[in-house]
Amino acid sequence: MGKYGRDQLIIASRGSRLALAQTEEVAQRLRTLYPGLEVEVRIVKTRGDQIRDVPLHKVGGKGLFTKALEEVLLAGGADLAVHSLKDLPTGLPKGLCLAAVPRRADPRDALILADSLASRAGDFSLACLPPGARVGTSSLRRRAQLRHLRPDLQLEEVRGNVDTRLRKLDEGQYDALILAVAGLERLGWTQRLTWRLPFEVCTPAVGQGALGLETRADDEEVWELLQPLEDAATRAAVRAERTFLQTLGGGCRMPLGAVAQVERTALVLTAVVASKDGTRLLRRTAVGPWEEAELLGREMAEELKRSGGRWILGE
Repeated sequence: MGKYGRDQLIIASRGSRLALAQTEEVAQRLRTLYPGLEVEVRIVKTRGDQIRDVPLHKVGGKGLFTKALEEVLLAGGADLAVHSLKDLPTGLPKGLCLAAVPRRADPRDALILADSLASRAGDFSLACLPPGARVGTSSLRRRAQLRHLRPDLQLEEVRGNVDTRLRKLDEGQYDALILAVAGLERLGWTQRLTWRLPFEVCTPAVGQGALGLETRADDEEVWELLQPLEDAATRAAVRAERTFLQTLGGGCRMPLGAVAQVERTALVLTAVVASKDGTRLLRRTAVGPWEEAELLGREMAEELKRSGGRWILGE
C-alpha cells in the first residue's frame, strides 16, 4: 500500500508516442517516490488526435488535445492528467487545477534539415536554407516569424506525430521541418536536430517544453503526492507566459509566443506578436522578480498592445 493508504494512481494520457513518453516520465518518478503505489496509464483519444488533415488553428486550437482528458478527470476515470503545457488553455474547467509543473525541458524550436541539405551546411542558421526551400510547420507562430526573416521560404502544412513528420522529411516532401526541441529530446532523437533556434529568431509557444499535471481541485491526496515533482522556477516562468497569453486573449489562432527564463531571482520574459504574413512583428524583453511573474506577464501584454500589437492581433 502506498503513501496516504492509497494503492493505485491512474494517469490519463494521449496515445501518441510523445505523449506516452512524457506520461511515462512522470509515472516512473512517482513509482520511485512511492514504491508501494501502483501507477497505471490510461490512454484517452482526443479530438486533436482524430483530426489529422486540417490545420489546428482552423479546428479550434487550444483544448483540442486536453478536453477529453479533463472530462475523464472530472468523471473520476483518472486521478491526474499529463499535458504538454503549451496545449493547456489558460482557463481550466471548474473543479480542476494545475497541481504540479515539473522542471522544464529546452523550450526552443528546432530546425531539422533534410539529409541532402544537412550534408552541405556549415554554420547553421536560416541562411543554410536555399531560396524557396520547402519548410514544414503547421504553427502560425513559427510561420510568421520565419516569414519575417525569410519571406522567400515555402512554408507548408505538416500534420501527424513527430515520427510521421520526420518520415515525410526523409521521403523528400520537405527540405526542412520546424519542431520543438523538447519533443525530439524526449523521444531520443536529438541526432536529427540541426539547429536550436534562438529566441530572437523564433520565440517559442507559451509553455513549450513544460509539462502540466492536472488534477481535481478537491483531491488533496493526489496534490500532496505530486508536490515532489513541482519545480518552482518553471512554475514562475510559465505563470508569466500564461498570464501574457491570457491578457492578450490569444491562442493557436494567433501568431504570438512568449518564453520566460530564470536568472537567479529574476525572470527574463521575451514575447512576440506578429501578423500572419510576417510583415509586422513586435518582440520585447522585460525583467521582473519571481514573485511578480503574473504582473510581468500582464505588463508585457499591455506593452505590446500599446506598441501596435492590438492592431496586429485585430487583423
